[in-house]
Amino acid sequence: MLYLVGTPIGNLEDFSPRAVRILKEVDFIAAEDTRVTAKLLNHFSIKKPMVSYHAHNLRMRGEELIERLLAGENGAVVSDAGMPCISDPGEDLVKLCAKAGIPVTVIPGPSAGIAALSVSGLPAARFSFEGFLSVNKKSRTAHLEEIREYPHTMIFYEAPHKLLATLTDLYAALGERPITLVRELTKLHEEICRTTLSEAITRYTETPPRGEFVLVVGGYIHKQKPVTAKEAAALAKKRVAAGERPSDAARAVARQTGIPKSEIYRLLTGDSADLTES
Repeated sequence: MLYLVGTPIGNLEDFSPRAVRILKEVDFIAAEDTRVTAKLLNHFSIKKPMVSYHAHNLRMRGEELIERLLAGENGAVVSDAGMPCISDPGEDLVKLCAKAGIPVTVIPGPSAGIAALSVSGLPAARFSFEGFLSVNKKSRTAHLEEIREYPHTMIFYEAPHKLLATLTDLYAALGERPITLVRELTKLHEEICRTTLSEAITRYTETPPRGEFVLVVGGYIHKQKPVTAKEAAALAKKRVAAGERPSDAARAVARQTGIPKSEIYRLLTGDSADLTES
C-alpha cells in the first residue's frame, strides 16, 4: 500500500494523529527533501527510513519504490509542505502504482492553495488550480491566453524572486483583476493581502517580496459594462456615507471593480462635483 500523507504548511499543530500513526507504521517514507521532512519526523518522534524522491530523480527512484511496494512493503509519500501530488512529484508515483495495480490511499492534510482560497474573499464555488506558470516564454504566453476569459477564481503558486514578473505578466494578459496574495499562512508572520493586480505590482516593486506565495486571482467578468473611475468613486462615496472610512471604502471598491484604489481615493476626497458628472 502507498499512503499519500498531507503535512503541515507551517503550523505543526495541523498534523493529524492519523498521519503520525501511518508514518510510524510504514516501512519507508519517500520525501521531496529529506532534510525538511526530518524536522517534522523528529518533532513527532517518528523513526523511519527515508528515501529521497523529487522532480530530478522521480523516474529512476519511482521504479525502485514500485519494486519495494510489489515486494510487500508499505510506503508513504510526503511533500515538503501540504498535499503530495499537487504541483509535486508524488503525482508520478501514483500513476506508476495505478499501472502496477498497487493500492493507494490518502491521509488528507493542509493544502496551501485551498487554504488561501478560503481566506481570499473571492468567489470559491468554482475555481481552477493553475500551479506555477512556466518559465518558458512560449508556454507561459499560451497558458495566460488560455485562461484570459476563465470566469472563475484562479489559484497560482509563485516563488518570491519570480513574483513581480508573474504579477506583471498576469496584469498584461488578464487586465486589472482583484487578487489576494497569501504568504506564510498558518505561521507566525502570516500575511494576507487583498488588493488588485496593479496595486500588487506597485507594492512589491517598492517592497521586495519574501517567502513562498499563493496568488488567488479573480475571474473574467463576461458582458459587463466596465465601471469608470468616477462610477467607482460614487460607489465608495455611498460606503463612506454608511460609515466607512474613505481609505477602507476605496480599497473595497477597488477590489470589486478593478479600478486602482489611489484613483478612487483621489476622486472620493476631491471635488464632490466630479462624482456626479457623466
